[in-house]
Amino acid sequence: MEFETWWLLAIPVFFGLGWVAARVDIKQLVSESRSLPRGYFRGLNFLLNEQPDKAIDAFIEIVTLDPETIELHFALGNLFRRRGEIERAVRVHQNLLARPDLPDEYKLQSRYELGQDYLKAGLLDRAEETFNLLVDTQYGAQARRALLEIYQREKEWMRAIEAARGLQESGAGARQKEIAQFYCELAQDELVHTHPDAALALLEKALATDRSNVRAAMLIGDACLAKGDTEAALMAWRKVEQQSVPHAALVAQRLMDGYRSVGRPQEGVNLLKNYLAEAPSIDLLEVVFKAVLELDGVEAANQLVSDELRRTPTLLGLDKLLEARMMEAPPEMRRELSMVQNLVHGYAQKLARYQCSQCGFKARQFYWQCPGCSQWESYPPRRTEELNVMN
Repeated sequence: MEFETWWLLAIPVFFGLGWVAARVDIKQLVSESRSLPRGYFRGLNFLLNEQPDKAIDAFIEIVTLDPETIELHFALGNLFRRRGEIERAVRVHQNLLARPDLPDEYKLQSRYELGQDYLKAGLLDRAEETFNLLVDTQYGAQARRALLEIYQREKEWMRAIEAARGLQESGAGARQKEIAQFYCELAQDELVHTHPDAALALLEKALATDRSNVRAAMLIGDACLAKGDTEAALMAWRKVEQQSVPHAALVAQRLMDGYRSVGRPQEGVNLLKNYLAEAPSIDLLEVVFKAVLELDGVEAANQLVSDELRRTPTLLGLDKLLEARMMEAPPEMRRELSMVQNLVHGYAQKLARYQCSQCGFKARQFYWQCPGCSQWESYPPRRTEELNVMN
């Protein structure tokens, strides 16, 4: 009974303390709001009403009258940057940095915002210099991400690898996928300059970083072929199917050309037919169709496309079927078939796109890095219509 009585006495006391605290907070809030310039509220009102030009004018007026409004300087600089007025954003942040009385934490923030201004303006050298000054500060992770973006834009792949590793070591998340792709970019450059051995060394590093990297397996085949070892190239390209069956469509033409060059075209056709049965693909069908047409004739090619269209009905497949039918149609029917085929082909080409799974950017060719959002390995190796049918 004593315990319950104590609680009955305590409740009014706690209520009274809460009321006093609330009154103190409200008085403080009212006092602070009265100390703010009237233009501050005008600027906020303009922002809320989606009138950024008037908001900027109001904030400029406050900053001019009261230089101590540091946070308002940052807000103003960000507004300028978002609107593309980079010179004005740079001026705001440079003016902050030039103030001798600016606390250290605001100096760091000013330098980071200035780096973002330079990056937005495409002044990559200045941005890199600015972000390098922040690597060992509280803005280290953000600075490394920005440096990684800069090195990718400049195609400085070794420096991109260093930046990505720095991010990993700082606990900012795994970057194996990107690092492996950077090694592949370096290897691609070596292949362009006919240095297959140097390319192979880089590709081994790519696979050591990310064993599932399909591109590295493809490029190893290209490097082996550049050295004149077609059998080793075929072995490398066949490993793509072990990593990802859908990606086998990307090496189908390489495989067919390789088997043809070593005198075993039928082996190549049989292999690609197995891939097609496991992972339907219009790109893979295109390669198999041409090979079957060459080796087994029009009727066999026609049957192949017909069977595939029944299994995976797509407009792209219908386009290929009409092409096959045109080859064996009697002369009097070819004109009508040609009209239908041209109509279907026009629509089919609009669907023959790869689409980024991150931003939706569509492209005729396959990209390892999306041109739209710069994400790596965001393109599925199938055309958009095929993906829609599968879903």
